[in-house]
Amino acid sequence: MHSRRISVIYPEQAKLFISALGLDFGRKRIGVAGCDRTGLIATGITTIERISFERDVEQIREIVNEREVQILVMGLPYSMDGSLGFQARQVQKFTIRLAKALKLPVEYMDERLTSFQAEQLLIAENRSPSRHKGLIDRKAAALILQQWLDVKRANSRSSVAAIEY
Repeated sequence: MHSRRISVIYPEQAKLFISALGLDFGRKRIGVAGCDRTGLIATGITTIERISFERDVEQIREIVNEREVQILVMGLPYSMDGSLGFQARQVQKFTIRLAKALKLPVEYMDERLTSFQAEQLLIAENRSPSRHKGLIDRKAAALILQQWLDVKRANSRSSVAAIEY
Protein backbone atom coordinates (compact mmCIF):
# COMPACT_ATOMS: atom_id res chain seq x y z
CA MET A 1 0.00 0.00 0.00
CA HIS A 2 1.34 3.36 -1.01
CA SER A 3 1.15 6.34 1.27
CA ARG A 4 -0.20 9.51 -0.20
CA ARG A 5 1.03 12.93 0.83
CA ILE A 6 -0.77 16.10 -0.15
CA SER A 7 1.20 19.33 -0.23
CA VAL A 8 -0.57 22.62 -0.53
CA ILE A 9 1.39 25.43 -2.10
CA TYR A 10 0.11 28.96 -1.70
CA PRO A 11 1.28 31.43 -4.36
CA GLU A 12 1.82 34.15 -1.77
CA GLN A 13 4.47 31.95 -0.14
CA ALA A 14 6.45 31.97 -3.36
CA LYS A 15 6.47 35.77 -3.51
CA LEU A 16 7.41 37.19 -0.13
CA PHE A 17 7.81 40.81 -1.18
CA ILE A 18 5.40 43.23 -2.81
CA SER A 19 5.69 46.94 -3.25
CA ALA A 20 2.74 48.71 -4.83
CA LEU A 21 1.85 52.38 -4.90
CA GLY A 22 -1.79 53.42 -4.74
CA LEU A 23 -2.73 56.71 -6.39
CA ASP A 24 -5.85 58.85 -6.11
CA PHE A 25 -5.61 61.31 -9.00
CA GLY A 26 -7.31 64.68 -8.87
CA ARG A 27 -7.04 67.99 -10.73
CA LYS A 28 -5.33 69.70 -7.76
CA ARG A 29 -3.78 66.84 -5.78
CA ILE A 30 -2.65 63.23 -6.02
CA GLY A 31 -3.09 61.09 -2.93
CA VAL A 32 -0.34 58.51 -2.54
CA ALA A 33 -0.41 55.29 -0.51
CA GLY A 34 1.99 52.42 -0.06
CA CYS A 35 1.83 48.98 1.45
CA ASP A 36 3.92 47.04 3.89
CA ARG A 37 6.36 44.57 2.33
CA THR A 38 3.98 41.63 2.82
CA GLY A 39 1.22 43.34 0.87
CA LEU A 40 -1.27 43.15 3.73
CA ILE A 41 -1.80 46.73 4.82
CA ALA A 42 -2.05 49.94 2.82
CA THR A 43 -1.33 53.29 4.43
CA GLY A 44 -1.34 56.86 3.16
CA ILE A 45 2.13 58.23 2.46
CA THR A 46 1.71 61.76 1.15
CA THR A 47 -0.35 64.12 -0.95
CA ILE A 48 1.24 65.71 -3.99
CA GLU A 49 0.10 69.23 -4.81
CA ARG A 50 -0.07 69.22 -8.60
CA ILE A 51 2.05 71.81 -10.39
CA SER A 52 2.93 70.24 -13.74
CA PHE A 53 3.10 66.76 -15.19
CA GLU A 54 6.92 66.83 -15.02
CA ARG A 55 6.89 67.83 -11.34
CA ASP A 56 4.22 65.19 -10.55
CA VAL A 57 6.38 62.50 -12.18
CA GLU A 58 9.49 63.72 -10.37
CA GLN A 59 7.79 63.49 -6.96
CA ILE A 60 6.24 60.10 -7.67
CA ARG A 61 9.57 58.81 -9.03
CA GLU A 62 11.28 59.69 -5.73
CA ILE A 63 8.72 57.58 -3.84
CA VAL A 64 8.93 54.76 -6.41
CA ASN A 65 12.73 54.60 -6.06
CA GLU A 66 12.71 54.90 -2.27
CA ARG A 67 10.10 52.14 -1.84
CA GLU A 68 11.28 49.93 -4.74
CA VAL A 69 7.78 50.06 -6.22
CA GLN A 70 6.92 47.28 -8.67
CA ILE A 71 3.42 48.35 -9.73
CA LEU A 72 1.15 51.39 -9.69
CA VAL A 73 -2.48 51.01 -8.63
CA MET A 74 -4.57 53.89 -9.94
CA GLY A 75 -8.07 54.65 -8.77
CA LEU A 76 -10.41 54.94 -11.73
CA PRO A 77 -13.55 57.01 -11.09
CA TYR A 78 -16.30 55.07 -12.78
CA SER A 79 -19.70 56.76 -12.93
CA MET A 80 -22.32 55.31 -10.62
CA ASP A 81 -23.82 53.47 -13.62
CA GLY A 82 -20.46 51.77 -14.27
CA SER A 83 -19.50 53.80 -17.33
CA LEU A 84 -16.29 55.76 -17.85
CA GLY A 85 -16.96 59.50 -17.87
CA PHE A 86 -14.82 62.53 -18.59
CA GLN A 87 -12.85 62.38 -15.32
CA ALA A 88 -12.07 58.67 -15.81
CA ARG A 89 -10.70 59.38 -19.28
CA GLN A 90 -8.52 62.18 -17.80
CA VAL A 91 -7.19 59.71 -15.23
CA GLN A 92 -6.42 57.16 -17.96
CA LYS A 93 -4.54 59.75 -20.05
CA PHE A 94 -2.45 60.81 -17.06
CA THR A 95 -1.84 57.20 -16.02
CA ILE A 96 -0.62 56.12 -19.45
CA ARG A 97 1.88 59.00 -19.51
CA LEU A 98 2.95 58.30 -15.91
CA ALA A 99 3.43 54.56 -16.45
CA LYS A 100 5.52 55.25 -19.55
CA ALA A 101 7.66 57.85 -17.74
CA LEU A 102 8.25 55.53 -14.76
CA LYS A 103 8.45 52.33 -16.83
CA LEU A 104 6.04 50.57 -14.46
CA PRO A 105 2.93 48.46 -15.00
CA VAL A 106 -0.41 49.86 -13.86
CA GLU A 107 -3.61 48.29 -12.63
CA TYR A 108 -6.83 50.21 -12.17
CA MET A 109 -9.22 49.86 -9.26
CA ASP A 110 -12.76 51.15 -9.13
CA GLU A 111 -12.55 54.15 -6.84
CA ARG A 112 -16.24 54.98 -6.61
CA LEU A 113 -17.03 56.31 -3.14
CA THR A 114 -13.45 56.11 -1.82
CA SER A 115 -13.29 59.89 -1.27
CA PHE A 116 -16.65 59.71 0.48
CA GLN A 117 -15.38 56.84 2.68
CA ALA A 118 -12.22 58.83 3.43
CA GLU A 119 -14.33 61.84 4.46
CA GLN A 120 -16.42 59.62 6.73
CA LEU A 121 -13.22 58.33 8.38
CA LEU A 122 -12.16 61.93 9.07
CA ILE A 123 -15.56 62.79 10.52
CA ALA A 124 -15.28 59.73 12.78
CA GLU A 125 -11.93 61.15 13.97
CA ASN A 126 -13.61 64.52 14.70
CA ARG A 127 -11.68 66.23 11.90
CA SER A 128 -13.16 68.65 9.40
CA PRO A 129 -13.07 67.26 5.83
CA SER A 130 -12.95 70.79 4.39
CA ARG A 131 -9.74 71.54 6.32
CA HIS A 132 -8.03 68.24 5.49
CA LYS A 133 -8.35 67.83 1.70
CA GLY A 134 -4.83 66.38 1.40
CA LEU A 135 -5.55 63.84 4.12
CA ILE A 136 -8.74 62.79 2.33
CA ASP A 137 -6.72 62.19 -0.86
CA ARG A 138 -4.15 60.09 1.06
CA LYS A 139 -6.84 58.07 2.78
CA ALA A 140 -8.67 57.56 -0.54
CA ALA A 141 -5.39 56.30 -2.09
CA ALA A 142 -4.97 53.92 0.85
CA LEU A 143 -8.54 52.62 0.37
CA ILE A 144 -7.86 52.06 -3.36
CA LEU A 145 -4.62 50.21 -2.63
CA GLN A 146 -6.14 48.18 0.21
CA GLN A 147 -8.95 47.07 -2.10
CA TRP A 148 -6.36 45.97 -4.69
CA LEU A 149 -4.31 44.10 -2.07
CA ASP A 150 -7.43 42.34 -0.76
CA VAL A 151 -8.45 41.24 -4.27
CA LYS A 152 -4.92 40.01 -4.98
CA ARG A 153 -4.81 38.07 -1.72
CA ALA A 154 -8.23 36.52 -2.33
CA ASN A 155 -7.16 35.44 -5.83
CA SER A 156 -3.90 33.94 -4.55
CA ARG A 157 -5.75 31.82 -1.98
CA SER A 158 -6.94 29.56 -4.74
CA SER A 159 -4.25 27.11 -3.77
CA VAL A 160 -2.52 24.54 -5.88
CA ALA A 161 -2.55 21.03 -4.44
CA ALA A 162 0.24 18.69 -5.40
CA ILE A 163 -0.43 15.04 -4.77
CA GLU A 164 2.52 12.67 -4.41
CA TYR A 165 2.14 8.87 -4.51
